[in-house]
Amino acid sequence: MRPQFSAAWLGRATEAIAEHAERELEALVAVSSPSGDVHGAEEMCAVVSALLPGAAVIERLPCSTAGHAPDLLATLTGTGAARVLLLGHLDTVHAHGDHRPLERRGERLVGSGAVDMKGGIALALGVVRALAESSASYDRLSLLAVNDEEWRTGEFAHGARFADYDACLCFEAGERGPGGEDGLVCRRKAAGTLRVRAHGVAAHSGSAPESGRNALLALGEASRRVAGLGDPGGPDRLTAVPTVLRAGDAFNVVPAHGELICDLRADRLDAFGPVLAAVPESLAGVELEAEIIRRWPGMDTGHLVSARLLEPAGALLGRKLIATERGGASDASHLAAHVPVTVDGLGPRGGNAHHPDEFVLAESLRSRAEVALAITAAALSLGASPA
Repeated sequence: MRPQFSAAWLGRATEAIAEHAERELEALVAVSSPSGDVHGAEEMCAVVSALLPGAAVIERLPCSTAGHAPDLLATLTGTGAARVLLLGHLDTVHAHGDHRPLERRGERLVGSGAVDMKGGIALALGVVRALAESSASYDRLSLLAVNDEEWRTGEFAHGARFADYDACLCFEAGERGPGGEDGLVCRRKAAGTLRVRAHGVAAHSGSAPESGRNALLALGEASRRVAGLGDPGGPDRLTAVPTVLRAGDAFNVVPAHGELICDLRADRLDAFGPVLAAVPESLAGVELEAEIIRRWPGMDTGHLVSARLLEPAGALLGRKLIATERGGASDASHLAAHVPVTVDGLGPRGGNAHHPDEFVLAESLRSRAEVALAITAAALSLGASPA
């Protein structure tokens, strides 16, 4: 660990972040930014830009998903050798009508996107500010904040851009280990989205239901077959969960068309093939079109991260950090293919992600800021010259 990254430095930098983190989280959550909403994304980028240090050079990169606002890349340039990327997303799953500003309920800070992942963005901004005066410790310290993580079905556009970086640190929500240790996410499942479209025949549901071909019933059977293939205790730890079913436009018409969406998770992308094959081309005269519209790779970086980041960061902290895993998908998986030393879960701890009562634990803003600073210090040491 470099001399400037001492326990005293860590304490000062942690307090500086903790002093502002709750208020900055409130400002971030105040902006409703459902994935795909350009205005909300632009407002988020404006808030993030205002909270960055003046030395940061801000670029707007074309988003991976067409029709979304450009992503934000902020970079500090220094005189050192290390290149480290901080990663997060600005979009949420919450529609404007369901948006909740941040409110404190005891030890919980409750609000839309608080833990997924505006709390992580607040800490990442604090880390960038803390290191703005330590330019000798890096060549580049970058923050990439994307606007489409929650509903991206195409390829991630930015991975190759950071292939020459020493480490990628993603600020999704933090975790604890089984003994209460601070955990960092080093393993994630692969993720897929299965879409099934049904094409049947409409008919009057009262006078001639037998003349129709019911798309809803066909999709219901397809849903049952998909769910039956889930095997979380099996060799691939496959989960196959139907999540969206749309069919029908009127109460008295046999639905002719519909759509089923299923969320798939497994240790291997190849595990999704049998699920796709289980959907027949037709059921009871209803034609079915099935396809995987999203394929996100898994991530398993623990063998690199434990020795190169967790151990030196733990030494600086004076407490143990452990590698953990999570079933949810993250952009860290995309970056891990280009930046092998990738770790996730640097954000604050909380819960109820994607739920109206999503929350961050207020005390974790400080403790996880300390972890994020220690991990970043360890990452910057990866690019240190022999001198």
